[in-house]
Amino acid sequence: MTDVILRRFAPSDMQWLVARHQDLYAREAGFDGSFGPLVADILHSFCAGHDPARECGWIAESGGARLGSVFCMKKDADTAQLRLFLLTPKARGQGLGKRLLRECMGFARAAGYSGMMLKTHESHRTACALYQAFGWQLAGSRPVHSFGQDLVEQTWLLSFVTDAG
Repeated sequence: MTDVILRRFAPSDMQWLVARHQDLYAREAGFDGSFGPLVADILHSFCAGHDPARECGWIAESGGARLGSVFCMKKDADTAQLRLFLLTPKARGQGLGKRLLRECMGFARAAGYSGMMLKTHESHRTACALYQAFGWQLAGSRPVHSFGQDLVEQTWLLSFVTDAG
């Protein structure tokens, strides 16, 4: 994918991001109408009070067309949470997911977090394989009923702390 830029999320991206999450997850995973409002709540909270030194969102864009997103949000003083990681179908398979993930992880490390966490569902196999390739560890799984579906929710962790000896 040529000429793709990663730019900071702006409030004007909110409607697009909520709609893409709702549409893609309904079509690809059978999620019901409760998913879009959850995404909207996450974005409203982010816009209302995020700390720009420790939290950031990115939009991937080419020729004015939005292609995806990723967010680094504060979970606690030491841990960042990766959220709202999304690629439109036409943007998949071209390395853009790796680029977004690197950007988010690099920001979290530079912001002083000692690690990151994320929640996803095991049915998102491509994303899970990407997390594993980038050093994330599966920390737990549990069955849930969310968004009108029986799912297996996963928690993944990444540590920036390395052994010094």
